[in-house]
Amino acid sequence: MGAILSYLFTPFTDPLMLVAVAAGTCAGVYVGAIPGLTGTMAVSLLVSLTFGWNTHVALAAMIGVFCGAVYGGSRSAILLNIPGAPAAVATVFDGYPLAQKGKAGMAIGITTTQSVVGGIIGVLVLAIFTPAVSKLSVSFGPMDYFLLSVMGLLMIGTLGNTSMVKGLLPAALGILIGRVGQDSISGVARFTFGNTYLLAGVSSVVAMIGLYGVSESFAQLKTRNFPVVKQDVKKVVPAFGTVKKYLKLTVKSSLIGSVIGALPGAGGSVAALLTYDQAKRTTKNPEVPFGEGAIEGLVAPESANNAAVGGAFIPMLTLGVPGDAVTAVIMGALTIHGLRPGPLMMAEQPDLFYIIVSLLLLSNVFLLVFGLTGIRLFAKFVEIPKGRLIPIIIILSVTGAFAINHMLYDIFWMIGFGLLGYVLKKYGYPVSPMVLGIILGNLIETNFRRALVSFRGVGGCIRSIFTRPITLILFLIIVYAIVSQTRWYKKAIQSFREKRAKK
Repeated sequence: MGAILSYLFTPFTDPLMLVAVAAGTCAGVYVGAIPGLTGTMAVSLLVSLTFGWNTHVALAAMIGVFCGAVYGGSRSAILLNIPGAPAAVATVFDGYPLAQKGKAGMAIGITTTQSVVGGIIGVLVLAIFTPAVSKLSVSFGPMDYFLLSVMGLLMIGTLGNTSMVKGLLPAALGILIGRVGQDSISGVARFTFGNTYLLAGVSSVVAMIGLYGVSESFAQLKTRNFPVVKQDVKKVVPAFGTVKKYLKLTVKSSLIGSVIGALPGAGGSVAALLTYDQAKRTTKNPEVPFGEGAIEGLVAPESANNAAVGGAFIPMLTLGVPGDAVTAVIMGALTIHGLRPGPLMMAEQPDLFYIIVSLLLLSNVFLLVFGLTGIRLFAKFVEIPKGRLIPIIIILSVTGAFAINHMLYDIFWMIGFGLLGYVLKKYGYPVSPMVLGIILGNLIETNFRRALVSFRGVGGCIRSIFTRPITLILFLIIVYAIVSQTRWYKKAIQSFREKRAKK
């Protein structure tokens, strides 16, 4: 118990970690608030710039940016009717109508307090359930890890997309790119075409910088000359009675968000949309109709998407499978620093888990401070012309890509991934499945080959699905993820709901 308390209080007693998490949270709020900039892009840039730092200090900065950016998206959603981050999509529905009524300050204050409460509940869920999940994950075999990785790719490739194919194609391409280099088992060179630079493979961090940072910069070029919108923000601190009034909805939405965040590939955007729909269905007689400035329409998604942050760390720390795109980047950063998140982490590196819990709590404390202050400064910050902002992002991307291995070759890769990401986005293909494919490709291949050896061929692997409960559950989830995207399934569900509504 004494050791656990020592780990928990480490960030509170280390000035560098305190400064890093505070600065990261503050920066994340402003990054997330600028349309076109995302927390994933910011964290991926931060990885390359902090890989020479102390591990815990670098982790503090990344966690701060993560939490701040998830909340920051609500600012532009309320003021500009543009979600600054994917997790703030649902906030637009009632946040902007409130701003049009002259209640932007109140809306920002409510989203801040609900985000902090939701974030803290998500951290508590992480602290309570991670040790239990970690103990369960020790019993996972190679076939289980193979299916779990495939499940993560399927979920991030299908959730939030109208076409399953558009989600799975980038994931498959990511796996292919991740196989470039020497085989991890036999040492045979693959897809190198005789180029010695490719023997070490493609850096996942370089791919992240290109796919998120550079591609988004290219995409924003066409709007660089759009006029900025002037804002007027007044009082933002909400009354205690207002927070108390919606506390029940906050807790319920936060718990749902934590669970959804723990699903590999789901993330805050899915949590926000589902809880908004849930609040709309269950709230009886709201003071203002949903879509016209209902407070419940802010409380539910904002508490859920911040709670999903804590939930997203559960599969990453216990199973070695990222919960969303940002934790995929953080997982890559931990690997660079010589750490291996996974089933043995709680036994081999218990300090890392408790330090992450403390950093998440600290980031939510700083989120309350930065969320309720500096609103006028923020209003000026979001008015920076994109023509000035985009070149800065590209310069940081180039610097970060070169800093990883000090190789000019990585800059070319980064530009190539930037162009590829731009093309994918232009035609409606998400880039997150590709990033996850690059990261999970080795895990998928290695565990599948181990399973083939352990169960003596494909037939043995198939039999193991029906003889091991964990394997069977994972297999059924994968089957459901595929079937749920088919037309006949969607028609059947719609028909069932229509019949139920008539009754």
